[in-house]
Amino acid sequence: MRKIKLSVLDQTPIRKGSNASESLQESIQLAKLTDRLGYTRYWLSEHHNSKTLASGSPEIMIARLGAETERIRLGSGGMMMPNHSTFRVAENFKVLEGLYPNRIDLGMGRAPGTDRLTAHLLNPSNQFAPKDYIQQLRDLQQLLNDEPLEGISEVKVSAIPIVNTNPDLWILTSSGESALIAAHFGMALSFAQFINPVGCANAIANYKKQFKPSAELNEPQTSVGIFAFCSDDEEKVKRAQALMDYRLLSFERGKFDQIYGYDDIKDELYDAQEQQRILFNRQRMAVGTPAQMKQQIEKLCDDFDTDEIIISTFTENAEDRFRSYELLAEVFDLQNHA
Repeated sequence: MRKIKLSVLDQTPIRKGSNASESLQESIQLAKLTDRLGYTRYWLSEHHNSKTLASGSPEIMIARLGAETERIRLGSGGMMMPNHSTFRVAENFKVLEGLYPNRIDLGMGRAPGTDRLTAHLLNPSNQFAPKDYIQQLRDLQQLLNDEPLEGISEVKVSAIPIVNTNPDLWILTSSGESALIAAHFGMALSFAQFINPVGCANAIANYKKQFKPSAELNEPQTSVGIFAFCSDDEEKVKRAQALMDYRLLSFERGKFDQIYGYDDIKDELYDAQEQQRILFNRQRMAVGTPAQMKQQIEKLCDDFDTDEIIISTFTENAEDRFRSYELLAEVFDLQNHA
């Protein structure tokens, strides 16, 4: 029988009637809770130029959450590498690894996590070229392992501090293209089903087939990210489903900065095409009662041949968000499996 691990992706959502400061404080409480509940890892996303999300700096949040937790792994989901200096990322995550040994994940992606103009302001030298991202990954491995950078200089440059352990390296993908990059470099792979519900099974299968062991990882390691909400109150399940349906559809309409509650969207009417998009988008999520969620998540793991699901949860209030993670921990008996 498959032993399933659950983890958290915190996108630091700002809900209606709240603000960014309250959202960041909520992240601290959620990290402490999921640490106690037996979740495997707690990742923070990188987004920019958004009024609905509170943090564009996963590394800063990781440093704060590490001081509040004891066991759970902490990481980026992910660092959008083209926005950053590779050397600076290496040093930031070496510091984090020095502070919290064997608890740090460096999840990396090649999308900017924002619009092109903002991405340019983050890194004016960004050419948005795939080969540059691959070079960043190569350089990063060498910097973390305190190896000379190829083609840079005859003088060795070291990312500090020099520590005895390294972060675990993960490649994030939503298209499947980066699965082969992860396999080539011998890094772990996380598929963002919550972004794209097509191609996950093939991406993971190709990754496992092509995987080359590295100094960091001996065998393939995978996870799948989804939006999810669990409640033993069926009315709350219904409201959460309606909110998520509207949220994802509004993104497709180009409305990224709306903050709303259920009462704002409960009477929304959808045409036939929009209803088809809603059904399609529901493949990006799992919503239901504890028994329903157990069945859905077990099926996802079987369908995608993975043992770990990373959960991102948006709710109308903090209590429902916390309770959702509690119920999932109970139904999967996480504390006895940690």
